[in-house]
Amino acid sequence: MCTGISLRSADGAVITARTDEWALGDASHDKLVVSPRGHEFVARTPDGMNGMRWTARFGFVSLMAYGQPFGPDGMNEAGLYVGMFFFPGSASLAPFDPARADHSMSFGDSMQWMLSSFSTVAEVRERFADVCVVDVQDPVFGAVPLAFHWKIADQTGASIVVEIVDGGQIKIYDTFLGVITNAPSYDWHLTNLRNFIGVSQTSRAPMTIDGRTFAPFGGGSGLVGLPGDYSPPSRFVRAAVLTAVARHLATAKDAIFEAFRILDNFNIPIGATASAENQPSDLPGATQITAVSDLTNRVLYFHTVFNREVRMIDLKKIDFSRPGQRIIEDGATRDQVVREILVA
Repeated sequence: MCTGISLRSADGAVITARTDEWALGDASHDKLVVSPRGHEFVARTPDGMNGMRWTARFGFVSLMAYGQPFGPDGMNEAGLYVGMFFFPGSASLAPFDPARADHSMSFGDSMQWMLSSFSTVAEVRERFADVCVVDVQDPVFGAVPLAFHWKIADQTGASIVVEIVDGGQIKIYDTFLGVITNAPSYDWHLTNLRNFIGVSQTSRAPMTIDGRTFAPFGGGSGLVGLPGDYSPPSRFVRAAVLTAVARHLATAKDAIFEAFRILDNFNIPIGATASAENQPSDLPGATQITAVSDLTNRVLYFHTVFNREVRMIDLKKIDFSRPGQRIIEDGATRDQVVREILVA
């Protein structure tokens, strides 16, 4: 259960942001990997490490998952963003063809391939069909069938969703306000928005019927009917509406922290999606990390379920010519920072 949005500020900054949840426990998304230019990649296939090979043109930073050198979210030094969002029951890949192993890769490889190879959405759109994304099961992810779709964005504000359905058909959609959640398909979510065209941030006016006047109880009555549950269709509608009604944002900093505030509406508490008889001791289904990427200024911000202090990594200050992938664990501090206010 993940939710993504995009915002733009008047000074030209392009911001993309998302929450990340994983249904099977603590995926350790609070660790990051720094991957350099020139890194040699070898993709996985169902037969092992015999997939596509390529050399990185760009360095990038990615959230991690279960210690893997990829995760749900990443940004490269050129300002390209790639996010993977769970797509169960809808993703349908072509069968693996050993004769095309040198063009094949797993979902995780696909994220690294895009981040290390391209600088714009247009390049991804043009080149995505060059590779075969194949089903590679990974036991570290809890043996759940891995199925994702991608949101790709760049500093121009261009943003697309890429889905593979019906046994290998690639579908590419221009995003609506940069919003993405999970299944079903993106075109279904866009159609479903027609059920909510009357929702507005403007409170409803009083109405008089048969001599009686009925007035709203208070502010927010224009949003009555906005779905508040955690299902993907409801989160898509809620994200679209809250993005559409976002206030004027003058600067990149304004947009960054507005993105955090909007995504607060999608935080899933631990246990909220579990049965009363089976409350979790881990993090299944809860919001584990919220990340905001400033694609214009190349800065990644995030906070986690354990520590809501906002941390940031400035990609402009990273030496991406340094060989070898590096794991950054500074963000993995799991004690909430609290600052005491002293009264003189």
